[in-house]
Amino acid sequence: MKLNSGSMFAVGGMVALFAGRRAMGLGLFAQGLSVLERGWRKAHPEFTGTFGERWKLAEAFYEKTHQNKTNRVLHMVGIPFIVGGALGLLTLKPYRPAWATAAGSFAIGWGLNIAGHLFFEQNRPAFEEDPLSFFAGPAWDVGQLFSKKKNSDSAAASAEPTMVKPPIVNIEDQPTVN
Repeated sequence: MKLNSGSMFAVGGMVALFAGRRAMGLGLFAQGLSVLERGWRKAHPEFTGTFGERWKLAEAFYEKTHQNKTNRVLHMVGIPFIVGGALGLLTLKPYRPAWATAAGSFAIGWGLNIAGHLFFEQNRPAFEEDPLSFFAGPAWDVGQLFSKKKNSDSAAASAEPTMVKPPIVNIEDQPTVN
């Protein structure tokens, strides 16, 4: 898989973070996102919308590039590992046991995501074409978790209600209308 320059900066930033080089990692990652976003905007000159509209496009693109059920499951597991690992790599002292756990989490998460694309989805990671996928992906996954809960709650709520027998009414006891 050949990476473009924006992707190389972003991946280089993640590698630097993984190596304990926070400032360098964040700088390279930010540079990569900037290059990727400029590339996206160059490829989509017709887009003149707001950030909210741009975000909706990123979510739609992310969903379109994550159709395989196994890949989705791998991402639902992997992305929390990546996010948690990245937070640990950014906040913990490098090369200590807790930092090593964060690094392992980060690596496992990325391994699951890469395996999902390589073996199941058989496409490139979404950030290659849309850098907002780095953020839209986790947001989309969280949305999927809540939409499944919401759907199962609404399915339970929309199930046939228990029928209650109507009261027996004696016609003779009813008042007469003249």
